[in-house]
Amino acid sequence: MNLPGVILLSAIVIFFAMNMGASGVAPAFAASWGGNFIKKKQLLLLFGIFVILGGVILGRNVSLTLGKDLVPQGFMDFNVVVIILFSAASSLFLANLLKIPQSTSQVTVGAIVGAGLFFQHLNLKVLLVKILPMWIILPLLSYGLTLLIFKSIYPPRHGNLHIYQKLFANHRKIKLSSLVSSCYVAFAIGSNNVANAVGPLHGAGLVNVGSGLLLVAPLFGLGAALLGTGTLETAGKEIVPLGLVSSTLVSIVTATLLIFASVLGVPQSLVQLNIASIFAISCLKDGHRYTWDRGITRRTFFVWAITPVISSGMAYFLLQLFIKR
Repeated sequence: MNLPGVILLSAIVIFFAMNMGASGVAPAFAASWGGNFIKKKQLLLLFGIFVILGGVILGRNVSLTLGKDLVPQGFMDFNVVVIILFSAASSLFLANLLKIPQSTSQVTVGAIVGAGLFFQHLNLKVLLVKILPMWIILPLLSYGLTLLIFKSIYPPRHGNLHIYQKLFANHRKIKLSSLVSSCYVAFAIGSNNVANAVGPLHGAGLVNVGSGLLLVAPLFGLGAALLGTGTLETAGKEIVPLGLVSSTLVSIVTATLLIFASVLGVPQSLVQLNIASIFAISCLKDGHRYTWDRGITRRTFFVWAITPVISSGMAYFLLQLFIKR
C-alpha cells in the first residue's frame, strides 16, 4: 500500500464519516432541536460523545456483516474498498446537498451490493433474508408504534386529561427526558452506522473492528458540526414542530429499534425509522392526506429510493473501469 493510496483512502473515510455525521445528527437531535430544547453547540458535543460510546460498545456486529457477510472477504482488497466507500460517500453527499436525511446504511449496502454483482459473489441470503425484510418491517414498526402510543394522548380529550396534568406538573423532568432520549439516539447511531465505514475496511484487512470504530466515530461529530444544519432544519422543523412529549417518544422508539437491529448485525436506517415516527405524529396532528401530499414528504421518499441505486450503480461502474477480475 503506497502513501498516495493511504492518503486517498483516509480522505474518503473522513469524507464519508463526516457526511454520515451530518445525516445522522438530524434523527438524533431533530426532536430536541425542533422543540428548541437545546443549543446547537451543546447538541453537537453530546452527539459526538454518544456516537463514540455506541460505536465502541455495540458496533462490532454490523461491522462484521458489512465486512465479510455480504461479499466474501477475499474480494475486499484496498482498491475495492476505496471504490465502495467513495460510491457510498458520494451518494450520501448528494442527499445532504438536497437537505434530506438519508440512510448511511442503505448507501453503504448499495455500494457493497454493486461490488458483489461485479464479482458475481453476492450473498443473496444475507441481503434478502436478513437485511431487506428489516428495512421494511422496522420503519413500519416505528410508524405504527408511534401512532399507537401518541394516539392515546393526542388530541386532548376527557379520557386523557389526567396525563396532561401530570406532564404539566413535571415539565422540567420531561424536558430532561427529551434530551436524554436524544443522547440515546446518538448512542444507537454509533452502534449501527459507524460500521458503514469500518465494515469494508475490516473486510479488506486494513483495520480491526475495535480500533476502526474508535478512529471513525469522532468524525461523525465533526461532520455534524460542519454539514448537519440543513438536515436538522428539515427533520426538526419543516415536517412537523415537535414538543417535549412527542420528541421524547420519537427518540425512544427509533433508538430502541435501531439498537435491536445492531444486536442482530443488521445495517439499518435510523433516518428512516426517525422520519417514519415523525410522520406518524404529523399524520395525527395534520391528517394523513396533508402529510403525504407535502412536497418535503415526496422529496424525502424520492431521495431515499434513488440514492442506494446510485451508490450501487456507481460502485459497479467504477469497478468495471478500474478493477480487473
